[in-house]
Amino acid sequence: MTRDCIALDDFNVFLEHAVTGNATVDTCAFEEEVIGFCFYGSGNVALHVQHGNDQQAFSNTKGLAMSFFANQNTEFVHTVSAKKPLRCVVVCYSLKNLQKLPGQEKELYGQYLHHLVNAEDDFVEGPRFFMSPTMQTTIDKIFSTPYTGTTRMLFLKSQITELLSHFLAKISMDIVPENGLNNVDREKLYHAKAILSENMDNPPSLAELSKLVGLNDFKLKKNFKELFGFPVYKFLQQERLNKAHELLESSGQTVQEVAWSVGYESLSSFSNAFIKKFGIRPSGLKP
Repeated sequence: MTRDCIALDDFNVFLEHAVTGNATVDTCAFEEEVIGFCFYGSGNVALHVQHGNDQQAFSNTKGLAMSFFANQNTEFVHTVSAKKPLRCVVVCYSLKNLQKLPGQEKELYGQYLHHLVNAEDDFVEGPRFFMSPTMQTTIDKIFSTPYTGTTRMLFLKSQITELLSHFLAKISMDIVPENGLNNVDREKLYHAKAILSENMDNPPSLAELSKLVGLNDFKLKKNFKELFGFPVYKFLQQERLNKAHELLESSGQTVQEVAWSVGYESLSSFSNAFIKKFGIRPSGLKP
């Protein structure tokens, strides 16, 4: 795993990236008390948080946003799944710096993350939810920006500020996408998501997908968007483009071959969608 550490004014940003054919284990910790936010743009990670004699396990996947408090006694052990490239943005405020924020901004954290700001343990889990399409797009921009130097720092600061604003706005409105879904339906939706991800080159129709997971068309479309933040086939398009980005960076395939492998028959349609999402032509990623 590579971890790009960037200091931006009152907070630190860690851009975590891993592409591997085997499961990868990575361990990290903080040197002081922090309030943290994690945004998983892609990947599947088994996370074990060890603090004192306690241990908590999480299964973090693409689209998840989570928050936490941690101190020097907390260790994070990540196991990144094989062939599931990881892209994660971690934003951390030093607790002492958080106290120095302007009054209104400080009030936001005190109001909506009170149990993190006033933590009574070495590690405290905060709100978590699946990101909106806008937040997911912001993550994609962060990892695909062509900017360098000072321009990159300015760009990252604006995007991180946007992510944090969306996070606080979401929890302030108590919008939790999984509300109202029973465990059985939720598992069926995760199954539908997995089917699309594993068959992006030849996906089932909506009617076929409904039969495969045992949900009617209406519930599938409505609840899929509520849970994952994207309509069914908008999610599929995002998966295709993210996979294409990874292949162009790491494989020797041509742009045409990559387009075909993720399910695009038209090279022009693929190029237009790629440019719209990442801001660069597919050929711009070829070595």
